[in-house]
Amino acid sequence: MSAQSSPHASTNAADDGGSAAVIRIDSFAAAREVLRSGDVRQAGFNAELVHRFIGPRHAPVLYQDGEPHQKQRSATARFFTPRVVATRYCELMEATSRDLVAQFCKARRARLDDLSLSLAVAVAADIIGLTDSPRDAMAARLNRFFSAPVGKGAIVTLRNAVFGQLRTLAFYWFDVRPAIRARRRRPREDVISHLLAEGYSNREILTECLTYGAAGMATTREFIVMAGLRLFEDDALRARFLAADEPERMTILEEVLRLEPVVSTLKRRTACPMTLHTDAGVTTIPARSLVEIDIGAANRDEAAAGVCPHQLDPDRVRPAKGSASLLSFGDGPHRCPGAAVALHEAAIFLDQLMRVPGLKLERRPTKTINPVSSGYELRDAMIVVG
Repeated sequence: MSAQSSPHASTNAADDGGSAAVIRIDSFAAAREVLRSGDVRQAGFNAELVHRFIGPRHAPVLYQDGEPHQKQRSATARFFTPRVVATRYCELMEATSRDLVAQFCKARRARLDDLSLSLAVAVAADIIGLTDSPRDAMAARLNRFFSAPVGKGAIVTLRNAVFGQLRTLAFYWFDVRPAIRARRRRPREDVISHLLAEGYSNREILTECLTYGAAGMATTREFIVMAGLRLFEDDALRARFLAADEPERMTILEEVLRLEPVVSTLKRRTACPMTLHTDAGVTTIPARSLVEIDIGAANRDEAAAGVCPHQLDPDRVRPAKGSASLLSFGDGPHRCPGAAVALHEAAIFLDQLMRVPGLKLERRPTKTINPVSSGYELRDAMIVVG
C-alpha cells in the first residue's frame, strides 16, 4: 500500500525503532474499519506518553482500551444519553444561554469564543460534578490551562512544564478538591461521585476531570464558534436555522461539523497485524503501526457523503445508519460520548444568539491548530450589536 497505489491510504517509515510504519487513511470506509477494530489501541492525545508515566490502572477513560474502557464507558453512559441530555441538561443550557445573551446585549460586544466557553464550562461542570467553586473563575483557570503556550527548546519546554504544573495545581485546589470533599459527604449523580465509588484517588480524579474538561469544554467551545461563523457567513442558512425545529437545527449543525470536524486527525496503534479493506484491495497493516486518520478527508469521501461532498448541504442524503456528521465524533469504542451534549448546546445557544436584533460579526476569529489534539482553535471572534 502506498500513496501511488491508493488515493485513500499511504505508508511511511516511523521513528519506532525503525521497524514500524505510519499509515495515513483518508477514505470513510477504511477509517471506520480501523476505528471499530478491536485490534487497535488509542494513540492520539499523547496516549502513549500518558501510559508510560501513569500506567494502565485507572488511566483516564480517553486512554483506556479493551475491557477496562468498555466497563468505564458503560458505567458513565448514563450521564450522556440523549434522553438524559434532553430531560436534565437542556434546562441548564437554556438558562445559561439566556444569561450569556443578556450579558452580551447589555455590553453590546463580546468575544464569541468567550461566550461559548462559559456555556461549555457550565454544562460540563454539572455533568462532571465541578459545581463547588465559582464558575467564572473555573472557566478562567481552564482557559489558561487549555491555552498553555507551546514551543521548542529546553528552556521553553521547562517553562511550559512548570507553568503547566501550576495551572493543574490551581485547578485541583480551587475546583476539583472542593467538589471531591462535597461528594464524599453527599454523593450526587455525576462523574466525580461515580469515580469516588469506584475507589479513584484524588490524583486520578483530577486527571479524569482534565480529560473530560478537554473533551467536554474545549472541543464544544470550538464547535459553537465554527457553527456560528457559518451562520454569520450565510444569510439563507441562518434564516433556515432560525425557522427550523430542533431536529432540523441538529441536521444543519451536523452538516457543519461534517465539513469542519474540530479534531482533524485521530490516531491508533495496531496491537497485531490487521487486515484493512481499501479501494486498492485488501492490505495487511503490520503490528505496532501508527494509523493516522484524516477525519476531514474521510467526511468528504463521496462514497459516504454523497454528491458534492465539499459543499454544505443540510438536505444531502444521509447514511441509513450512523451519524449525519459521519466521523466528526469519532467511531467505535472511543466515539465521543458527549455528542448529544455538544449538539444540544450549540443548537440552544445559537438559536438564542442569532435572534438578537442588529447582531453582527465585527471580527473573524484567528485559527490555530492545537498540537496535542490536532484540532483547530478559534479565538477573538468579536460580535457586536450594530
